[in-house]
Amino acid sequence: MSYTEHELKTTYDPTDRASWANFVLYAEPDQDIVTTGLHSTTTIEHTSPYVQEWMHRLRRSTPNPLHALLVTNQEMPRLFHPCVDEDAASSSAVSGSGCVCRRTFTDPEFGTPVVAEHYRTVGRGTDRWTYQTLSPVSLRDGESVTTLVIDRGTFWTRTSRGVLSLIPTHRANGYNVGYSGGGPRALAAYIQQLVDSDGKDTAALGPGRGIPSQGALAFTKSEAAKRTQELTLNQLKTLARS
Repeated sequence: MSYTEHELKTTYDPTDRASWANFVLYAEPDQDIVTTGLHSTTTIEHTSPYVQEWMHRLRRSTPNPLHALLVTNQEMPRLFHPCVDEDAASSSAVSGSGCVCRRTFTDPEFGTPVVAEHYRTVGRGTDRWTYQTLSPVSLRDGESVTTLVIDRGTFWTRTSRGVLSLIPTHRANGYNVGYSGGGPRALAAYIQQLVDSDGKDTAALGPGRGIPSQGALAFTKSEAAKRTQELTLNQLKTLARS
């Protein structure tokens, strides 16, 4: 009989000096595929006050195996190459001023890896950073959701500790808004779970799980849901009842 471990600690707590967390891998060795087995990958391509708040707390860190989950096998060496601003002779430098480097960070609130992809054209006509990270699969024990934030396709929660967190997400059940489909239904189901639990049940739902109210589903499918906005738990309760 093969070994099975059912108890996983999936959320890190920085307030506990002895805290730790499990990260599960999914692997297809014959295909050279290794990726995250539980956590969903989130890409952040825009800037906003929420993104800036999140970025401000990130800590530069040495590349580690968790960062490798956020890039392709071919891109792994770039995790170790400095930015052109740090070394003009870097392997990531392009003609002296362009750059295609990667920078590695850790989100100290959740212990999750962050990889920033730099794309700067020669002459600086284009100069942008794109961030990839892992969303949590739940908040910490005793922590609840007080506010849902919709931010140009990125979904955040404000927790009872006042922490801005990416919304807990199942790797096979991503969120979206503004149309009829799986993404809006997934978000509506998660909203319903928060409403029914008074914000305390924060675990991500798997595909097809949860039964959203008509009000919650009507909102996530609507054009109004595309706006950048904050919705308190009381406002979510009102939406779910409508």
